[in-house]
Amino acid sequence: MQAIAYLGPPGTFSQAAALRQFGAACELRECRGIDEVFAMVEAGEAAHGVVPIENSTEGAVNITQDCLIDSPLQIIAEQVIAIEHHLLAGQGVVRESIDRIVSHPQSLAQCRKWLRANLPGIALHECTSNGEAARIAAEDCRAAAIAGDMARQLHDLHVLAESIHDQAGNRTRFAVLGREPAAPTGCDKTSILVYAENRPGALYHVLAPFEGLQISLSRLESRPSRGEHWEYIFFMDFAGHREDAQVNELFRRLDACTDTVKILGSYPTGACSAEP
Repeated sequence: MQAIAYLGPPGTFSQAAALRQFGAACELRECRGIDEVFAMVEAGEAAHGVVPIENSTEGAVNITQDCLIDSPLQIIAEQVIAIEHHLLAGQGVVRESIDRIVSHPQSLAQCRKWLRANLPGIALHECTSNGEAARIAAEDCRAAAIAGDMARQLHDLHVLAESIHDQAGNRTRFAVLGREPAAPTGCDKTSILVYAENRPGALYHVLAPFEGLQISLSRLESRPSRGEHWEYIFFMDFAGHREDAQVNELFRRLDACTDTVKILGSYPTGACSAEP
């Protein structure tokens, strides 16, 4: 049985994404951080890894982007998970006894308006994952966790307040990592990162080939380059597979107007691969 690395501990949405992708019979290996997921797959200690890459409310997960810059791994699939955040505590604990709330930084950010309106005086503490937050709440009667149903059930917590996320339809996209590229399915997207020259019109030159070839661009984000000040790397998702003739022509045109293009992966889109 192939091992699957994911951001642990048990009870995280990353675990839920891994189970959706690989099924309940897979061997899961929990990791303490996203960089550890990458390292485990790169070293061959796990066949695949599952990491969060983007949230519909808070945007990109920066550490995942930073790891993708340096890693040789490929994105081979994606899973989009609906995120339901609840305020959880140990059995018998009431809201009035809580003096701190723990959760992953992204989850705290996704619930900031609710927390400000309903618990304005409570201290917020960041931890490595929602699963870890649930474990803390189970052991500390003064702490509450922001986490989902899987973490609630695992740690026998009860709900102080349900569905506290600020945006309806909150979703997180998870990248499934592997050492070999995925084959085309006919319903694919490709993720790349582009190093553009620091000159006027750089972004225009990056986007022009997409317009010229009528390739649908679904995501564009910039990150500061760690090599030079005030230079940027563009993360881009678009329709098509790296083996498509049109995508190959896109790469040829991008090579002519950019410094470097790195293919992060071509893989089935979440809409095609998600469970009904």
